[in-house]
Amino acid sequence: MILFDLKCGEGHVFEAWFRNSGAYDAQAAAREIACPICGDIRIAKAPMAPRIGKSRQEVEKTETAAQRRAEVMRDLVELRRKVEENCDYVGDRFAEEARRIHYGEVEERGIYGEATEAETTELKEEGIEVGRIPWIPTTNS
Repeated sequence: MILFDLKCGEGHVFEAWFRNSGAYDAQAAAREIACPICGDIRIAKAPMAPRIGKSRQEVEKTETAAQRRAEVMRDLVELRRKVEENCDYVGDRFAEEARRIHYGEVEERGIYGEATEAETTELKEEGIEVGRIPWIPTTNS
């Protein structure tokens, strides 16, 4: 099997596997290859970097990094679940509601929502503790 980077006439680059170089040539000549993005059948090989084998040490480092990323992603998903379970969503009224809580205008409670960078800076300058959490989608779709 061989992997080629391909490019359609609209400029989309994508990968495709072929049994061998001859299989690619035959399918391309018969216009049997279509861009998965736009459906264009004007396909050509795109420039690609050679695939160079990695040493066992490099593979282990890559696997370890991937495992760490997966753990961080799991932790962020769990953090999101806990925040959603225990705090009130206030949407784009976050800065306003954080001020109301800070100044004792409403009962203290955990909140989450959206705030601009400027609103976050202003809240911090007023001595209001806020933090940003990378919000991981609940699904991969």
